[in-house]
Amino acid sequence: MATVPVTAEIARRAAALAWNDLPEDLVERTKQCLLDWFAVTVPGAQEELTDILVREALEDGAKGPASLVGRSERVLPSAATLINGAASHALDYDDVNFSMGGHPTVTVVPALLALGEQTKASGRLFVESFVAGYETSGRVGRLVSPSHYQKGFHVTGTVGSFAATAAAGRMLGLTDEQLAVAFGIAATQAAGLKSNFGTMCKPLHAGTASEHGLRAARLAARGFTARRDSLECDQGFASSQSDHLNAEAALGEPPQGWHLRNNLFKYHAACYLTHAPIECAKEIRLKSNFPPERVQKILLRIDAGADKVCNIPDPTTGLEAKFSLRQTVAMALTGVDTAALDSYNDASTQEPRMRTLRDKMSIEFKPNWAHSLAEMAIQLDDGTTIEASHDSGIPWADVAKQRRAIETKFESLVAPVLGAAGTRRLHDAIERIDSLDDVGELARAATKG
Repeated sequence: MATVPVTAEIARRAAALAWNDLPEDLVERTKQCLLDWFAVTVPGAQEELTDILVREALEDGAKGPASLVGRSERVLPSAATLINGAASHALDYDDVNFSMGGHPTVTVVPALLALGEQTKASGRLFVESFVAGYETSGRVGRLVSPSHYQKGFHVTGTVGSFAATAAAGRMLGLTDEQLAVAFGIAATQAAGLKSNFGTMCKPLHAGTASEHGLRAARLAARGFTARRDSLECDQGFASSQSDHLNAEAALGEPPQGWHLRNNLFKYHAACYLTHAPIECAKEIRLKSNFPPERVQKILLRIDAGADKVCNIPDPTTGLEAKFSLRQTVAMALTGVDTAALDSYNDASTQEPRMRTLRDKMSIEFKPNWAHSLAEMAIQLDDGTTIEASHDSGIPWADVAKQRRAIETKFESLVAPVLGAAGTRRLHDAIERIDSLDDVGELARAATKG
């Protein structure tokens, strides 16, 4: 494998990023990512997996000064990073970027929130650091794509470690050489297996990636040693976890100039690869208005990669339902609100109409298709066939319209936990992020009573 100074260049770009480098729309996009992140983290903090992690931290003596989103307990910054990260991915409702191949914001924000609260970092520094981490996620993701994911690694847990490292390193003011070392520390911790999708370990990957990144940056700042070429060296991250070293893709300009401009938000509370099929099913149902009982056959065409991500054929739990193409399509065809958290429950997987529709569905997994493209054909009892197609990988061009959709999501998910006044307080802190003197104000605004 050819040696290209990828680690040093990615570190240089992250360490050098400054406020004046950011186009105005990137600040707005950062705020939208924060609105979405808190929207999914506040309810995610009420999940059983978060309860377990909080109990584990407190019983391990990790009580401390750092805030936990959507909760009243306070823990050490490292524990807060892990817990907030896992909580933010608990509902699988967080944003996506296909250059990374995973979920960027859930690995970047937890580390910055804990570190920023501890160091009283300014809001502008938070935004700079967020963008540095986000852009790093796209660069490292492209470096090892596509074989890294195909081998079974969960990109959010692996590539996300470098994103969190870059973000925390930028907030700490690491030099590019220090950040390259920090990447080496992160590389030796990067882990996460797709085989654990549908279990509590998938959200845990987001938390561990963020925690690893925070640790890597802090250790590098103290003089801890590691290789400065961990991404491209022999037996390094790329060669051990991928068949690719796509340096040109990693260092080349992303579409629209910034990876952040290609962020994709979720409006269905399930695996992102189910979103295009859901949209196809919704379109067919809404334009034809037939009862589900008239469906004879459902044919779905989708990229072959989905077979190993979200193709649980006979789900029995609400969590498994989020990773089932058949279940999510059946939900959409019967008018179930796929944006609502409580739609994904154990009982729904056993509902007779759902099981019947699942049994009528066949899937053609197409090699080398766009990950986000789906085509659907539904045959009714009178022989009529209705078709639809959808590509969920196209970012919204209207950023203002996107904000309105995210704010609706934010209100619906945060208000039941924090109440109307708490929701307004958190929304206000997010809106003022670029003028805050201390981002601890943002962290504390997200806590529960």
